[in-house]
Amino acid sequence: ITTGSAIGADKKVTVASDTFGPKDTMYVSIDTTGTGTATLGSKWTYHKGTDVAVVNEETMTVDATGPATHEFHVSKPDGWPAGSYQVEVTLNGVSAGTKSLTVK
Repeated sequence: ITTGSAIGADKKVTVASDTFGPKDTMYVSIDTTGTGTATLGSKWTYHKGTDVAVVNEETMTVDATGPATHEFHVSKPDGWPAGSYQVEVTLNGVSAGTKSLTVK
């Protein structure tokens, strides 16, 4: 799981970062291995004190024939509030990892 503000044609993050500007698109790139059908999910949240707000949730079905890269992203044209965010990636409904992100 890699995060950054840009991806290439191969869906891989071009410059890994966990810090973003208010106008940046936040990307998460996920490398998978193995074969078969699975459901990948992403849940983006904003954290302020003890409050947590869901920014976006999304799933996709993948039918892998070997190693592959997949991406999810979120953007906010009028700008993200500064603060702490998190993205959680799931595989078939089970957490595959989380990344903490900061908007400055």
